[in-house]
Amino acid sequence: MALASTSAVIVQGLSTPFLSGSRAGRTLLNAAIGGKPAVAGASRRLLVVAAAAPKKSWVPGVKGGGNFINPEWLDGSLPGDYGFDPLGLGKDPAFLRWYREAELIHGRWAMVAVVGIFVGQAWSGVPWFQAGADPGAIAPFSFGSLLGTQLLLMGWVESKRWVDFFNPESQSVEWATPWSRTAENFANATGEQGYPGGKFFDPLGFAGTIKNGVYIPDVEKLERLQLAEIKHARIAMLAMLIFYFEAAQGKTPLGALGLGV
Repeated sequence: MALASTSAVIVQGLSTPFLSGSRAGRTLLNAAIGGKPAVAGASRRLLVVAAAAPKKSWVPGVKGGGNFINPEWLDGSLPGDYGFDPLGLGKDPAFLRWYREAELIHGRWAMVAVVGIFVGQAWSGVPWFQAGADPGAIAPFSFGSLLGTQLLLMGWVESKRWVDFFNPESQSVEWATPWSRTAENFANATGEQGYPGGKFFDPLGFAGTIKNGVYIPDVEKLERLQLAEIKHARIAMLAMLIFYFEAAQGKTPLGALGLGV
């Protein structure tokens, strides 16, 4: 059914005056498509070939350079893959998969951190690297309690993510977190590592739709959002690196912009 629909669209597009030319040309094209030869005793076949999209490059103006510019182990299938791997870290497919997972997780934390730094300082006036030591900081519990709680909770979540990375879908079982219907809420609805989707992780339906209580991913939307996310994640990680250098000099992001200390 999909092949027939695609063929119909191609035929309809090729039948337009813009592509088929004059009336005589359209007559020849329609005859060939309909299986009726335009010339007695002759037959026509219409062959449409879709060209593969070229790989994107991080140095589009340079065509040579070998694996430094266009590494053979990067085929452009990953979101945001522009062939940048000068150190060859992704030669091993297993390592490449892990590095992408690490990049995605670090990038998401960096995006949250950048927003938190700007909003936190704009709200309190306290530099982000001094917020914990500020006398006016609200701390209902000790630093040791905070550290222990964070290590316990984050360790539990990260251990589950670690196991799920090496054994996908192994954590979407009811006994893992019985109070939250894990199998239903935390199952990977998109089938892509790091992008679970579903009613729990995509409640607003940015990358899919919910019909009769079932989440249906939209591949086109998902690919567009994956590319947007990884681009913003990389920018946020670079921003955090700059924030660290500024903090070492006693400066803040808002201060560097002339908006605060």
